Amino acid sequence: MTVAVVDSGVDRRHPQLAGRVLAGTDLLDPGGDGGIDCVGHGTGVASIIAAAPRDGTSFRGLAPQARILPVRVSEQQVVDGRGTGRTSAPRDLGRAVRWAVDQGADVVNLSVVLYADHPAVRAAVAYAVSRDVVVVAAASNLSGEGERRPYPAAYDGVLGVGAIGADGLRADFSHTGAQVDLVAPGVGVLVANPGQGHRNADGTSFAAPFVAATAALLRQYRPDLSAVEVARRIVATADPAPGGGYGAGVLNPYRAMTESGSVPGRTRSATGLAEQPPDPALLAQQDRRRIARTRALVLAGVGVPMVAAVVLTAAVVPRGRRRRWRPAGHDHDAG
Repeated sequence: MTVAVVDSGVDRRHPQLAGRVLAGTDLLDPGGDGGIDCVGHGTGVASIIAAAPRDGTSFRGLAPQARILPVRVSEQQVVDGRGTGRTSAPRDLGRAVRWAVDQGADVVNLSVVLYADHPAVRAAVAYAVSRDVVVVAAASNLSGEGERRPYPAAYDGVLGVGAIGADGLRADFSHTGAQVDLVAPGVGVLVANPGQGHRNADGTSFAAPFVAATAALLRQYRPDLSAVEVARRIVATADPAPGGGYGAGVLNPYRAMTESGSVPGRTRSATGLAEQPPDPALLAQQDRRRIARTRALVLAGVGVPMVAAVVLTAAVVPRGRRRRWRPAGHDHDAG
């Protein structure tokens, strides 16, 4: 799968990105191919998606077989709350999205934020959606300015992504509102540095690529799903989260890939994904429970009324259901 990273460029010299970065385009410096990254933002985003496993580090991308299509549109950094550095005009951001779609991108990651509705960007996003491309966008880092709608996250058909910390709670900076479809890790995220090495990074910019990578995995594993169906599945299988600002909840790539059953909004039921082998730990637990039940029934026959066993079962089964437990052989519902 090809994931377009519309950002500050992607430095393909990093050992974990070598061979994974295609020739892209540069809308800041004509003639470039997107392979220059002066600030490291786009390289970090790309590494979350597609960094290859490598000896000496446990860091790797969520979709390491994906290819990255870099589209350079900005080298702006935020210092003391103010943006510094060059950035493209909104019309060029629209051009970037269209170019990525025309080059065959399956997913477009937009870790860039505008705070005004620009017709060129809106039309480019609509073009991508109409061409069966999954569009993922950061939901911005201005949580205290809810009246400022973040674009492209606010456009129809875009998965807007907020950020959570390692504790699972929404990051203080993460935008809240209808533009947030779900959240993903965005505090202290390990990313690749241009050239070599790694660093920690914060922001919804680095939460979005977790969702883009999940979309790439789904598109590879389930080529029968349309972009709309992929987006719905990602949202439908998010884990519930307490409080506001989480959208549908926390991204769960494992559930998105493995759960079968109906997904809300689909016109037909999802077919089963690859059958998972039995979990030895779960089988052992079931054996222990079976033995315990047998012993309980023996004791009941000796002198304990059978009603006690019935009451015990009534107490245990509902609790198991509240914990998402299901009897062996039953699938979770993707909703």
